[in-house]
Amino acid sequence: MNNIVNSLETCWYISSPWGKDIPPMVICLLERVYLPKLNAYGYCCGVEWVNNGWYYSIALQNEIVLASGIEIIPTGQLQSVAAEKPVFMVGELVNFRFGDHAAKIRTVLGLQMINGSCFYGIEWRSPALQQPNEPTICIFPKSSAKHKFVSRLAWITDFDLTGV
Repeated sequence: MNNIVNSLETCWYISSPWGKDIPPMVICLLERVYLPKLNAYGYCCGVEWVNNGWYYSIALQNEIVLASGIEIIPTGQLQSVAAEKPVFMVGELVNFRFGDHAAKIRTVLGLQMINGSCFYGIEWRSPALQQPNEPTICIFPKSSAKHKFVSRLAWITDFDLTGV
């Protein structure tokens, strides 16, 4: 039985949550965007897979807001920010130096640019198994008093990753 659970966890980590093909992103990293709901311009500083879709981190003047693709109007203009280029892209398989007992191959599920440095969203623990009629588990932390969500993503630098 233990081998079946181990196989399931290993398969989960290398099977992307979106299936065979990576869905297209609405905007690029560092692209200037308009958020009609907030009547504000910002730029994309990150992206991650959340509840069957891409969510974007949009840097405004004093805060970072999260928005889905339908809440964003792209401008096609890239910000000229001194930033390192990502070593790995979303959807790429990587080896994650995490621990002796964990499956080491992971899929990159997110990418964030913070102060010119790249951070990669990698699952550090497997999802909970659930019954078909139960709500899905979210990999994105929500600050809701009703629900307790724990992020399964670790945000790490390329130092702890190598290509597969």
